[in-house]
Amino acid sequence: MDKIITGNKPLRGEITVPGDKSISHRAVMIGSLARGETAIEGFLEAADPLSTLHCIEALGVETRRSENVCTIFGKGIRGYRAPSRALDAGNSGTTMRLLSGILVGQSFESEITGDAYLRRRPMKRIIEPLKLMGGNISGTKEFTAPLKVLPSKQLRGIEYEMPVPSAQVKSAVLLAGLFAEGETHVVESHQSRDHTERMLGLPVSKKNGKKNISVSGGKELQARNFYIPGDPSSAAFFVVAALITPHSDVVIKNIGVNPTRVGFLHLLQEMGGRISIENQREVGGEPIGDIHVRNSSLISNCILAGEIIPTIIDEIPVLSVAAAFANGSFEVKGARELRYKECDRISAVCRNLSLAGIDVEEHDDGFAFEAKNFLLSSSRKPSIRFQSFNDHRIAMAFGVAGAAMKGTSMVENAECVDISYPSFWTTLQSLTN
Repeated sequence: MDKIITGNKPLRGEITVPGDKSISHRAVMIGSLARGETAIEGFLEAADPLSTLHCIEALGVETRRSENVCTIFGKGIRGYRAPSRALDAGNSGTTMRLLSGILVGQSFESEITGDAYLRRRPMKRIIEPLKLMGGNISGTKEFTAPLKVLPSKQLRGIEYEMPVPSAQVKSAVLLAGLFAEGETHVVESHQSRDHTERMLGLPVSKKNGKKNISVSGGKELQARNFYIPGDPSSAAFFVVAALITPHSDVVIKNIGVNPTRVGFLHLLQEMGGRISIENQREVGGEPIGDIHVRNSSLISNCILAGEIIPTIIDEIPVLSVAAAFANGSFEVKGARELRYKECDRISAVCRNLSLAGIDVEEHDDGFAFEAKNFLLSSSRKPSIRFQSFNDHRIAMAFGVAGAAMKGTSMVENAECVDISYPSFWTTLQSLTN
């Protein structure tokens, strides 16, 4: 499906966005390992979390879905049964990487695979630490999926210092630690998303500027209920859309504002964005608030590098769109991880910005360009066919660009937004009515 977008209409109103994808994945997995009934309110009914749910069901865990609530009937930490066929993670790297941490602790053989895009993504980063723990896990000779997991004699707790920030690798090790003998410690020099340690209630300490998360093996988990706030990564598209589209004023309700997830908001505020977080409170250990955004004149002159990259990795495509409508320069460095997402997002961003007439320099670990408010100030009526590269975040980012530009544009294969936000195009349209 190609999506035609008529741009430059003010965006106004209050919206909600679907539940947080990262928390939805983790709630299902933790609920499946707990003993008892776990109710997940606000579970994200999108392709990626559903891949996790279907894998859990294939492992013998009963689930039930009703309006806005997903219930998991956990049988305890040793309650899985051997699947009858390979587990299918679809397009979800989170499903594959986190579930691998659980599978290495099982007493049966299993295999986990995914679609053609997921089978190209690197898995060495989880295979190595899980092997250090005694896990019997292997992939292809290129360290890609499918991953085969055989029973291990005994997982052992380790101290693992993260070579690069990655919430998925950290979570895989911590989940494996539930099945390991002794304690497992994960040490982070640069903090990544902390949902797993929050949701498991793990002890966290700091020493010499590094974060240490600990988990003890063999502890039985008790069922609890989870409330899933709105996904800040999904909200980011509407934050940017309201900032760059003239005369816009939008409130996005009930969004997770976990400090490890809202680096993009602080960056946009530094660029001059009129953004406020209102009605802040905490639910289930996660901070939540309403984001109020108004059209703003942005000045970029940003170099994104170092510690900020892990906190904005999913938002870089839409941040590049915000910068394209700003005055000044924009550069991303140290973000090679973007090349291993659902598509090569560095190449995808550069290609689409070039289609819009912006001269972009592509580097191995990022890109750079001068915007000078080109897209917003242009009087021409563009007819651009943006490519989604079958990546939900690329499709939504350049859908936002089209909504702010004069004239019409198109996003090819726009249905890929179903991975995380099936109603994205409908919500975007509702703000112009």
